[in-house]
Amino acid sequence: MSGIKDWPEDERPRERLLARGAAGLSDAELLAIFLRTGIAGRSAVDLARDLLLEFGGLRALLKASQADFCRAKGLGQAKYAQLQAVLELARRHLAEELPERNVLNEPAALNRYLVARLREEPQEVFLGLFLDSQFKLLATEEIARGSINTAAVYPREVVKTALRLGASAVVFAHNHPSGHGEPSPQDRLLTERLKAALATIDVRVVDHFVVGEGEPVSLAARGWV
Repeated sequence: MSGIKDWPEDERPRERLLARGAAGLSDAELLAIFLRTGIAGRSAVDLARDLLLEFGGLRALLKASQADFCRAKGLGQAKYAQLQAVLELARRHLAEELPERNVLNEPAALNRYLVARLREEPQEVFLGLFLDSQFKLLATEEIARGSINTAAVYPREVVKTALRLGASAVVFAHNHPSGHGEPSPQDRLLTERLKAALATIDVRVVDHFVVGEGEPVSLAARGWV
């Protein structure tokens, strides 16, 4: 079986990407560019297709544990490290995409960042996006990280963080590892506790998002903030 280097140039994934852009490539072709090489008897594209079939799709491959990833033929610790670096670069790029003037003016950018940052977390993670008086992002802080379905959030610590950053407002977000994005009664109660605590230092809670499958769910849009 011939390798990719023996294919016509306009059929090679890397050359197609450079000529036409990444959006036109399939998942297997994009993965093949990442893999760079195949294995005996299988081109990089063949290997990529095998891996997508084995893991059940691109998303499942990208979120695989180190052990599961490294067990697959053609992969290993070096590839796992490369992949984690790529994913972290993507998350940081999306964080920088948040507008410099007003976070709330670009809800699509905020949603993309929250999904990239939280959706694949195996544990519940609670974030605070601390804003200045113009709703410009000062910092994103991980407030708590818990078990598969709980994260202990202490309002006093959130108040201390807001004071340290000089924040005037805050947007909260956390994930439901189950994938179910509907806010729970506990989510609503915690939001009220945080609002009350932050009101003592004149910091406004603007919203609280729950990240599961699909778009993040806004408690403010439900009238709960």
